[in-house]
Amino acid sequence: MNYVGGMEIYDIPVRTLAGEPGDLSALRGKVALVVNVASRCGLTPQYAGLERLQEKYGAEGFSVVGFPCNQFMGQEPGTSEEIATFCSATYGVSFPLFEKIEVNGPDQHAVYRELTQHADADGTAGDVQWNFEKFLVSRDGQVIGRFRPRTEPEDATVTEAIEAALR
Repeated sequence: MNYVGGMEIYDIPVRTLAGEPGDLSALRGKVALVVNVASRCGLTPQYAGLERLQEKYGAEGFSVVGFPCNQFMGQEPGTSEEIATFCSATYGVSFPLFEKIEVNGPDQHAVYRELTQHADADGTAGDVQWNFEKFLVSRDGQVIGRFRPRTEPEDATVTEAIEAALR
């Protein structure tokens, strides 16, 4: 299992989009695709593909998890309420969204301190490159895939990795 500062990734404190304290413990035993999202990005239409993944694999023990982030050219400036309304009205998002966080830098959220230690298919770890970078987490909390922002959610490399993790 992955531990951050002695804490399992599922136990790292997060806040829901509604501002309530929480953690990722609901993901224990599920395969998760953790994504830093933004409402005003050229890649924002990826929300549609993420929602289709949620609909396709959700019943099999899969969940997309979104963390809004405003670190990339201010492309997520909205309040939590504005983000929730946009995601629901525009893309019908049903997967969990958490409070806006920082994914890089000195104020990097603990979830992303763990995730960014893991390399992509080219062997590169480190900072998130842009909005919609995707991390695939296995049922037991291991990071098993990292897909850079321009990789569409329904790209074969992503769906094959999800299907393999669900088996």
